Amino acid sequence: MTTEIDFYELLECERGADDATIKSAYRKLAMKYHPDRNAGCKDHESKFKAISEAYEVLKDPQKRAAYDRFGHAAFRQGAGHGGGGEDFGAFSDIFENIFGEFMGGGRGGGRPSARRGADLRYDMEISLEEAFHGKSTEITIDVSGVCDSCAGTGARAGTAARTCQTCAGHGKVRAQQGFFVVERTCPSCHGAGQMIGDPCPNCRGEGRVDKTKTLTVNIPPGVDEGTRVRLSGEGEAGARGAPSGDLYIFLHVARHAIFEREGTTLFARAPISFSTAALGGEIEIPGPDGERHVIRITPGTQSGRELRQRGAGMPVLQGRGRGDLVIRIEVETPTKLSARQRELLEEFRATETGHESPQSSGFFAKMKTALGG
Repeated sequence: MTTEIDFYELLECERGADDATIKSAYRKLAMKYHPDRNAGCKDHESKFKAISEAYEVLKDPQKRAAYDRFGHAAFRQGAGHGGGGEDFGAFSDIFENIFGEFMGGGRGGGRPSARRGADLRYDMEISLEEAFHGKSTEITIDVSGVCDSCAGTGARAGTAARTCQTCAGHGKVRAQQGFFVVERTCPSCHGAGQMIGDPCPNCRGEGRVDKTKTLTVNIPPGVDEGTRVRLSGEGEAGARGAPSGDLYIFLHVARHAIFEREGTTLFARAPISFSTAALGGEIEIPGPDGERHVIRITPGTQSGRELRQRGAGMPVLQGRGRGDLVIRIEVETPTKLSARQRELLEEFRATETGHESPQSSGFFAKMKTALGG
């Protein structure tokens, strides 16, 4: 299982961004994370490689079209053919799916490639605390799996498929139409290149049956809304022994009672009494990690002021360190006063000169001037 971050998210671009926007975003991030500017920082080096990989795909119109349709799966379909780097044979398969089957006879005129099973999607809601710490959980899904009776071949046990006589095992047939030769999927074997004379009674020749599977999902710390977790090979089984697709877990972080989140930064509002705002003091804020963070209030703090606690926010996904915790102060005016408290406030008001609250006194002075007073 690997966690894959969307290429557009890596470059901090919208999915419909134009080429100039993508190029500008890449240059900005490349300057920020380039190894020459962050000597010895493994996290920045890893980030630089990730954004470079994303840009290599999104700057190319054909690669971008494949990625927009198939996501990261566009570059895994032929994994294992070469020793690293991109597999351009896999791109040929993808473009056949995008632009149709008339690609000039396929690759070398050999037996057709087995059709890979479909990728599946599973939506999972987690709490902010689970996104902070990460978690391991189990899910149960209904999916087409390999038939155990025929081991996915589609043929009854003890028998085997035979080469299709119509297409001679190529999966495609050609027909002359005037000056053109048109190639189509074989109508007899439907592109498989093989015919099953004695189908498996359990799967009726499909090589797959409906199953219920229980899978373990490991969610790393720092995931955010929309993060995808891929379970390789846990999608729909391919027909007649073809490779299985992948299962993508889309994560949704539930709304929290205290915190709002923007990336790795957490925001929380903290009402304080007007006496604390005037005289200063301390408040405690519980973080998603369970730790209590002490926030110092300086005398004269106003509503709307933001106090930042460095390193008390969310973990960096697949990296080190944490974001910040930002506390938005709201000064609360008391609504229930005892007789003694009211008496003290009356005494305070009687001694006011206007210098205690320069903003309010200045505002009313401007109002008088504006009204010709």
